[in-house]
Amino acid sequence: MAEYALRMSNIVKTYGGVPVLKEVDFAVRPGEVHALVGENGAGKTTLMNILGGVVQMDSGEVEVLGEPLSHLSPGIMQEKGVAFIHQELNVVNDLTVYENLFLGRELRARIGTVDVKAMCREAEQVFSRMQVDVDPKALVGSLETSTKQIVEIARSLLLNAKIIIMDEPTTSLSQNEIDQVFRLMTNLARRHGVSIIFISHKLGEVVQFCDHYTVLRNGEKVAEGPLRPEDGAQVDQADIARMMVGQDVLSVEVYVPRELGETVLEASGIQINNHVRDVSFFLRKGEVLGITGLLGDGKEHLVRGLFGDLPIDEGSIILNGRPCQPRHPAQGKGAGLGFLPSNRKENAIIKDLSIQSNITIVSLEDCCTTGHVLSGKREHGMADRARQDFSIKFTDFDNAVTSLSGGNQQKVVLSKWLSMSPSVLLLSNPTQGVDVGAKNEIYAQIMKLAEQGVGIVITSGEAKEIIKICDRALVMYHGSVRGELDRDELTEENIMILSTGGELGKNDRSTAVCNPHS
Repeated sequence: MAEYALRMSNIVKTYGGVPVLKEVDFAVRPGEVHALVGENGAGKTTLMNILGGVVQMDSGEVEVLGEPLSHLSPGIMQEKGVAFIHQELNVVNDLTVYENLFLGRELRARIGTVDVKAMCREAEQVFSRMQVDVDPKALVGSLETSTKQIVEIARSLLLNAKIIIMDEPTTSLSQNEIDQVFRLMTNLARRHGVSIIFISHKLGEVVQFCDHYTVLRNGEKVAEGPLRPEDGAQVDQADIARMMVGQDVLSVEVYVPRELGETVLEASGIQINNHVRDVSFFLRKGEVLGITGLLGDGKEHLVRGLFGDLPIDEGSIILNGRPCQPRHPAQGKGAGLGFLPSNRKENAIIKDLSIQSNITIVSLEDCCTTGHVLSGKREHGMADRARQDFSIKFTDFDNAVTSLSGGNQQKVVLSKWLSMSPSVLLLSNPTQGVDVGAKNEIYAQIMKLAEQGVGIVITSGEAKEIIKICDRALVMYHGSVRGELDRDELTEENIMILSTGGELGKNDRSTAVCNPHS
């Protein structure tokens, strides 16, 4: 067996004369779970796209299982046992689960017809190995985002991959699903010698799950080493974050105490199918209100309903002192609401438009002259302000938004709503897929907006995020608000107790359970 499952040497890649990878070396041993980390735009995804044959390198050498490869293409790399689970979901919503699993390599019966039974049987076997229950004949578009991610992982397993690249694979998964994926990946690595390249901004997962790490910064490899104590590891999350950014970022304090104003949003008795049950809350001017809980507990449905993206069955909304019942996102926007959805690829970016157009799309009326003619100068000025405010990294406003890293795409999506100066901003997972340095930049912008009087609702399954930025938090459980926590009560323990259906004791001092029917 070769000493290395993968060796990439002196990899160079430039775009428009701008270096993205500068003579990068990267090596992974058989059966190793290797973390590849770095800030958004550091070159991680580009390096892996080169390995997957999606992007051609300018120069360098690649060896897979000891075999030098002079030409890389997606088909060749698949034959060599390299599977890529991308950061953004690559499933076809209009096809079934089994059709997605076998797309392009359908199983056929002797007479040449597609063998649906055989594909369903193999699909059931791989899901059984993963210890998940997914119907092979279900339409993928009807599945939750977490289940779509599991379908992608199952597809790589069906390819009998020797090297699996996992680019932010746990972003949309619940903790139970994350634990299942980790158990499965550990089993593949330890028992079957599969090498796993794990790209994640969740440094807790990196330290807990991986054997080795490599850090990229500005297209260069700046550090590598072991993560297991038995292998001599001497690094923790803070060390890795410091290597990624070049300075201490985990201990940066972003919360700013401030005086809150009058109520700007009041929701009463909100009911949305079985997802949201009798939820009531208020939001004050300049307040950052967190809504948290486990995956699927209704927080995303709640903010979508408030914005008009989902119909509200019962309940009322008062915005800035007036009744507001948006039945369409356009009505939500018109009322002064801004909304950042959780699924960036499917619901936030417009893939066929440029970076500039994605930034200005919701505020085009502000880019027009008195004759309602779109002013390119005004539009460019708005986009340039967004780039400066959020430190969005790109070379040309006219480039496709898909040319950006995931974190820079997230900054674009957030900046487009700020350009319309909303009175209330609804943010679902605002730092999803964003590195630790960029998170602080986004948090700083959120706090700046709050200081300017914008009411902000943040939904997040990450307790640390809620604790870091919010004035107050509602914790949901099975569609209802289980409890409310003031800032001095925001701890991971309190949030976990409430999000799993528990009640806080007198010593914990939480507000009383908000919904007796939960």
